[in-house]
Amino acid sequence: MSRPGTLTVYRWELRKLRAQKRTYLGLGAAVAVPVIFSIAVAVNPGGPTDVPFGRYVKDTGLAFPLVTLLFGSIWFYPLIAALVSGDIVANEDNNGTLKTILTRSVERSQIFFGKVLAAFSYSILAIFLSGAVATIAGVIVSGFNPIPTLSGSIVTPEHGLALIAASLAVYMMPVLAITCFALMLSTVFRNSAAAVVGTLMFSLLLQLVVIIPGLEGLHPYLLSTQFNSWQGLLRTPADWDPIIRAAWVCAAYAIPSLAIALTVFVRRDVAGG
Repeated sequence: MSRPGTLTVYRWELRKLRAQKRTYLGLGAAVAVPVIFSIAVAVNPGGPTDVPFGRYVKDTGLAFPLVTLLFGSIWFYPLIAALVSGDIVANEDNNGTLKTILTRSVERSQIFFGKVLAAFSYSILAIFLSGAVATIAGVIVSGFNPIPTLSGSIVTPEHGLALIAASLAVYMMPVLAITCFALMLSTVFRNSAAAVVGTLMFSLLLQLVVIIPGLEGLHPYLLSTQFNSWQGLLRTPADWDPIIRAAWVCAAYAIPSLAIALTVFVRRDVAGG
């Protein structure tokens, strides 16, 4: 009989997530916000014309998920990601079950990466679920019509759907980096509330840096800036520079966070807690 490994731990963690209320709280919020936005657009004569694609919400439902991405980057999607990733290790500490887990016949690194995969799965599901609901609700309100790109060209509804899916995939890069940061706080502080609030404050701090005069040179390297990198896909031709930059900038935030979390996790003193 083979020993359990990372994938086995991953399945354990998914079962735990299915049993936790905060999992459904985050997913429920991911669904509720685009629905509320769609209702607001349906009952109001105007739209959010001050943001990209906001002027098109009355013309095509495909603009809805793109506007939702813009509104959610400051705190909403980071908070959803942090709800689980900020709790996934700390919750074991709070419940006193981490000692039992660490003494199982599984390497600590395997337990850690099983939790990482579960946190990633949740974040990915939340983003794509939100995007899917926003698209469906938008099409119901404004129709399945062509959508203009940021360059002014018009793309077919089918092409627009493909661009939305690709945009969500690019958007996942900073979301997963936030997930890694929250997981690090969860591991280091052993407190779910501190990890969730700390992640949200980190996201808001990055947004604050953007508006401080004299720090413009830092903007391309801030994690908050990478939340807009998907807009490069909505140009004709596609601008890949912000997407490539987002890939390595997000990695520069995510990899050290995971390295710190892994180091703390594998060195955890079981006897002392």
